[in-house]
Amino acid sequence: MKQFISKREEDTIEFANRLASVLKKGDLIWLSGDLGTGKTKFTQGVLRHFGMEDQISSPTFTIVNEYRNEQAEIYHFDVYRLDDEEEFFAIGGEEYFEKGICLVEWGERIQSILPEPYIKISFEKTEQDLEERILKIEMIGEIREEIKQFLEEECHENFSD
Repeated sequence: MKQFISKREEDTIEFANRLASVLKKGDLIWLSGDLGTGKTKFTQGVLRHFGMEDQISSPTFTIVNEYRNEQAEIYHFDVYRLDDEEEFFAIGGEEYFEKGICLVEWGERIQSILPEPYIKISFEKTEQDLEERILKIEMIGEIREEIKQFLEEECHENFSD
């Protein structure tokens, strides 16, 4: 497991912006963490890389927000309100996975149907500083070399897990 320490919101946004430089159609990132830990800020950073930062909105009431331009298609899911995977299938959710870059908040609700490979980023607050976050990063399945290289350069090993 890797980890990235974010001292402030802008660190989270910039980390995501840099990670987005190696993301491609079909990449999937599961964003996990309590409310207010930085999942939407992370999404804002991904959108920033593709020039769509001004379009950000939380998908809390819509399940998925779609962002498109000539550079990329990004699908930002918030599946918190779903009761089970069947509801995700009912909205055609699985069809998005191949269409663009997918960011899934509360992915634990649909974990059994998330296609590998994917990256899971768990956002945790620290006790020392209200602004600081630890982003714990797991690579599930055969992650592309470009992404592995980025995470190797940007993150530290987390030996506590």
